[in-house]
Amino acid sequence: MNYHPDFIWTALKMLAALGILSGVLIMALYFAKRIFKVGGSQSKGKMIRVLANTYVGVKKNISLVEVPGAILVLGVTNDAITLLTKIEDVEVINKFSGPEEEKSLGSFSSQLQKFSAKYKREK
Repeated sequence: MNYHPDFIWTALKMLAALGILSGVLIMALYFAKRIFKVGGSQSKGKMIRVLANTYVGVKKNISLVEVPGAILVLGVTNDAITLLTKIEDVEVINKFSGPEEEKSLGSFSSQLQKFSAKYKREK
């Protein structure tokens, strides 16, 4: 009994199954994005904005948070958030309230496009 498996046929079946599974996962991701509306304009219209974070220890940082009419300096630890001071000076608020720079990472597809554009320019 000499049994010789057909490796080409087995490899083709495996690749077809992988392609079908990948297609189903991509379609599920697409429909999940549409149903849950993931991704849209995330920072437009927000009334609270984090201006800066500085870490001063393990799980301890100081944050500048802009709210309408004031800038809050908050001490943030693992267990509590403490108001350190409240800046209400109009000149200081205007200094921090310049044009809002979008610092979010964006979607995966936009990051992938940026990376591929850099790679194409290098070639």
